[in-house]
Amino acid sequence: MTLLLGPPGCGKTTLLLALAGKLNKNLKVTGEIEYNGVKLQGFVPEKTAAYISQYDLHVPEMTVRETLDFSARFQGVGSRAEIMKEVIRREKEAGITPDPDIDTYMKAISMEGLEGSMQTDYIMKIMGLDICADILVGDAMRRGISGGEKKRLTTGEMIVGPSKALFMDEISTGLDSSTTFQIVSCLQQLAHISESTVLVSLLQPAPETYELFDDIILMAEGQIIYHGAKSCIMNFFESCGFKCPERKGAADFLQEVLSKKDQQQYWSRTEERYSFVTVDQFCDKFKASQSGQNLTEELSKPYDKSKGHKNALSFSIYSLSKWDLLKACFARELLLMKRNAFLYITKAVQLGLLAVITGTVFLRTRMDVDRVHATYYMGSLFYALLLLMVNGFPELAMAISRLPVFYKQRDYYFYPAWAYAIPSFILKIPVSLVESVAWTSISYYLIGYTPEASSFFRQLLVLFLIHTVSLSMFRCVASYCQTMVAGSVGGTMAFLVILLFGGFVIPRSFLPNWLKWGFWLSPLSYAEIGLTGNEFLAPRWSKIMVSGVTLGRRILIDQGLDFSRYFYWISIGALIGFILLFNAGFAIGLTIKNLPGTSRAIISRNKLTTFGGSVQDMSKDTKKGMPQLQAETVSTPNRTGRMVLPFTPLVISFQDVNYYVDTPAEMREHGYMEKKLQLLHNITGAFQPGVLSALMGVTGAGKTTLLDVLSGRKTGGTIEGDIRIGGYPKIQQTFARISGYCEQTDVHSPQITVGESVAYSAWLRLPPEIDAKTRNEFVNEVLETIELDEIRDASVGIPGVNGLSTEQRKRLTIAVELVSNPSIIFMDEPTSGLDARAAAIVIRAVKNVADTGRTVVCTIHQPSIEIFEAFDELMLMKRGGELIYAGPLGHHSCKIIQYFQAIPGVPRIKDNYNPSTWMLEVTSASMEVQLGVDFAQMYRESAMHKDKGMLVKHLSIPIPGTSDLHFPTRFPQKFREQFKACLWKQCLSYWRTPSYNLVRMVFITVACIFFGALFWQQGNINHINDQRGLFTILGCMYGVTLFTGINNCQSVMPFVSIERSVVYRERFAGMYSPWAYSFAQVAMEVPYVLVQVVLFMLIAYPMIGYAWTAAKFFWFMYTMSCTLLYFLYLGMMMVSLTPNIQVASILASMFYTLQNLMSGFIVPAPQIPRWWIWLYYISPMSWTLNVFFTTQFGDDNDRMIVVFGETKSVTAFMRDYFGFRRDLLPLAAVALAAFPILFAVLFGYNISKLNFQRR
Repeated sequence: MTLLLGPPGCGKTTLLLALAGKLNKNLKVTGEIEYNGVKLQGFVPEKTAAYISQYDLHVPEMTVRETLDFSARFQGVGSRAEIMKEVIRREKEAGITPDPDIDTYMKAISMEGLEGSMQTDYIMKIMGLDICADILVGDAMRRGISGGEKKRLTTGEMIVGPSKALFMDEISTGLDSSTTFQIVSCLQQLAHISESTVLVSLLQPAPETYELFDDIILMAEGQIIYHGAKSCIMNFFESCGFKCPERKGAADFLQEVLSKKDQQQYWSRTEERYSFVTVDQFCDKFKASQSGQNLTEELSKPYDKSKGHKNALSFSIYSLSKWDLLKACFARELLLMKRNAFLYITKAVQLGLLAVITGTVFLRTRMDVDRVHATYYMGSLFYALLLLMVNGFPELAMAISRLPVFYKQRDYYFYPAWAYAIPSFILKIPVSLVESVAWTSISYYLIGYTPEASSFFRQLLVLFLIHTVSLSMFRCVASYCQTMVAGSVGGTMAFLVILLFGGFVIPRSFLPNWLKWGFWLSPLSYAEIGLTGNEFLAPRWSKIMVSGVTLGRRILIDQGLDFSRYFYWISIGALIGFILLFNAGFAIGLTIKNLPGTSRAIISRNKLTTFGGSVQDMSKDTKKGMPQLQAETVSTPNRTGRMVLPFTPLVISFQDVNYYVDTPAEMREHGYMEKKLQLLHNITGAFQPGVLSALMGVTGAGKTTLLDVLSGRKTGGTIEGDIRIGGYPKIQQTFARISGYCEQTDVHSPQITVGESVAYSAWLRLPPEIDAKTRNEFVNEVLETIELDEIRDASVGIPGVNGLSTEQRKRLTIAVELVSNPSIIFMDEPTSGLDARAAAIVIRAVKNVADTGRTVVCTIHQPSIEIFEAFDELMLMKRGGELIYAGPLGHHSCKIIQYFQAIPGVPRIKDNYNPSTWMLEVTSASMEVQLGVDFAQMYRESAMHKDKGMLVKHLSIPIPGTSDLHFPTRFPQKFREQFKACLWKQCLSYWRTPSYNLVRMVFITVACIFFGALFWQQGNINHINDQRGLFTILGCMYGVTLFTGINNCQSVMPFVSIERSVVYRERFAGMYSPWAYSFAQVAMEVPYVLVQVVLFMLIAYPMIGYAWTAAKFFWFMYTMSCTLLYFLYLGMMMVSLTPNIQVASILASMFYTLQNLMSGFIVPAPQIPRWWIWLYYISPMSWTLNVFFTTQFGDDNDRMIVVFGETKSVTAFMRDYFGFRRDLLPLAAVALAAFPILFAVLFGYNISKLNFQRR
């Protein structure tokens, strides 16, 4: 078993990927890799070796057990079955009867294709996942398992399978040292007993974990410095002149001895002058050493292939037969559909409601069988199609959110893309059926289509197919676009093309000749042919007209849909063709596309100058020297003495704190009867200024919970107990002003640089008395303390995709809180995910903060000896949220060691052993059982507990002469400053997000050219001769507003939803009034919208042929701006109203469909029944169309046209048919401006009042 060590960014992940055969195919790779003497190309490395990534990608709606079961099922059992047969044969020969338990286990794990297997239970036990087996994995918005459990699930998911070579990338992130030790020792068993090859890269392995490994690979700057037995590595470095001191972990020493800043302190040859040894020099020394020569010799000998067993390598790509793969994928898809049932039910109910509304708008009693009313029948048919198409939009969001997990599993060869695509298509068919039945059965007789049963079922069939086409199309778009922003634009684009060529908005005869073919490419036109033929060729439309054709035929000719009866079946065939085409496209997209690439290169300013050619800058780096934690006495005064803003030191004390949550449903199913689940039990304690306190305990002991309760971050559950700040009861609003909270998950706006994030926080959180110059100095000071000054110009990026590394992100989180100059700082696991050196930097930064007299509390996982002993006080919790120790650490942790060793039966600590690890080991649940004691009870009876109680009582009385916290205003800055700061940040964010803004601009340009070409010169009043011409131009205005609007609405949603989690953090911190943020976000959209409008006016306006008079031009421009703005703000409002983007897009699609129906295009206002007319007046689209029409054509009284066979002026026809009146123009103009304002205010209100974070 080999350990891979090295500082972050030295190429560990790249090496592991190369060995597992998973490197990007476009990269140039030289050299060769062999497994058992077979080159990588000769077998399937992805199946033979498992690479375990450092990012946890899981389906949030599945439970832990389900995730592991499916993984085991897809990976199969490898050659276990054959081995089993062989073992049984040999046992018979030798006459051995095996142990029944082992026999059962061995047979169970070699069974093919089971749904759940013994193997998963066994792995869950080893990984310590059995306690959360039935809990959903969860994600940022859904409460699920903890970070440490996710990490273990990622590892478990791969080792459930039969792979014999495991490459594990930083599997210990966020785990405490005892859990890491358990996992690594399990891996050690795997390596030694089942002869697996295991290579693990760890960031900060504790000494006892380090001891489990056999070999070490040490890397730096992309080179291997040492590769050989663990026992020889220290001798190698001593031969180079470096010695590891006592009480220092070997792994930490190995990482620090390579770094420029730390190397000098380990120099052991005092008689010689020290000079920095570079990585290249170490490499040369290693090649010359004994270990290096052994390695070269071993590699030069070719591998004897007869030693390798043919079953060791995997030559088949998938473990299961095609049928089993499909079955497993079906089972998984079905499970996910059950979990997302809420979504499907919402969609069906929504369709039902819309069917009732539509049916009552086009009520049959108001519809005659004649030429005028035929238009409404047409409209209602078209509306049904449009609605079912729009209903597919949420599918896009769902498909995209599932992609990252799919790519991960596809690349592990769990299943091919087709096995994923087929179930997601077939299992959605019942959904389409239910939705189309809901629609047709309600609306068919309400609207009063032809009363024959055959017509009913024919209409149902067309609607069912079009819904399936819509779902398939959006899935297909998702597989090519891959991100929410690109997806919503791609989806809207596809929708636009299909709609405009669909033969309703522009009849086929009105299409320009060179675009006529487009009609046959749109699925909507086939549906249109099927539905209209089915209705208008029915017996009741067969009255003969003057011109000698039947009424129904005449109507179809008007609409350009004059086809024979049998075309119904042709269109059914075409729709089925489209369904198959889109699903094939989906499968192909899944097969050929990969996850959008990631880039992690960050170059500091110094590096940049050296690339420029000047090398002298590098010396600056060495002088800065990195003092150790202990040896800081000399350099402290000048470090912290540079600049400290004044603050009040405060004590936080708490007594008998309890916390309850509602019992999760999964636990109730398993027989837990209590209504409430208690997570914290009578916690009493105090944190004092200038004292660095640690909160420790095994994973799931309630450390984060206690921190959340004390800092007031909990949004659910009930809290009991007394919490006091400086002796006065805690009030959350004032408390937020003087406290900082560094969350375990680092939430930052992705588009801003490190320096800007910190400056922004300072701007909003420091009191206004401090001027800009002092503030900037303070920001630089903080960046230096936390050592971020090197990368202040790097943009933050999205975690796991691009931008900062985990450790830099962590330090940024601390800097952002620190810059607010708080008196009390809470930190949730500031060192998880960091290597020893980065952890030391972070803890040193934290220590510097505590030394200034602030109160600092950290929860912490797997600290090294050094880090652990940097703390002054410790609170230790056991699983279930009970205290088992609260008191000082003492020099070399002597106090805590004395306390636990005084308990009879507790094993003594070994020399140089890490006290924090020992402490977690001796207080584990298994130890309690073994000794028969309850540590929590023992603590409650100890003298320490009584002293603590006295201290807390003393601290909860205010010191005479102090007053309770009071601030004149609720927020540090005035509203104007808050608004300015938010606007500044939004401005940078927008400018740096081309994926959102540039895409919008491109979309509107393309759409303008498209509309201009389709409606070439149709807007010229001299070209309009009959009602068709007017309807067409109205269709054009309707299409333009609807599409540019919907596109804006769809693309703003993902953008706002990413920012929202940042807003939650900043709002908890009391940085600004939510109104300031929302107004800034709203104001930021205006310039971008104006650019969109100008583009439209320059391209489409002249192409369509509208009149070039100043009044008309500016009216058009005003209307267009208001329209785009209200759609945008609508999208923002939807996001602020709903817990996640899927629900938001369902709500939005409901809104679009109502807008469509009530805009006065499908049903003109005079035709809308009196009980729905209010909907017409509150629908923004209707006002838009009203203003467009009256300003463009409403002033021509002399232009006559032929309408339904009689001659009228345009103005009169518009007044009678559409109800558009010129005299209502001022009112309409006010209404148009009112809508965006209303939506923007609602957005602000929701942001300030609603909170969807579940904590």
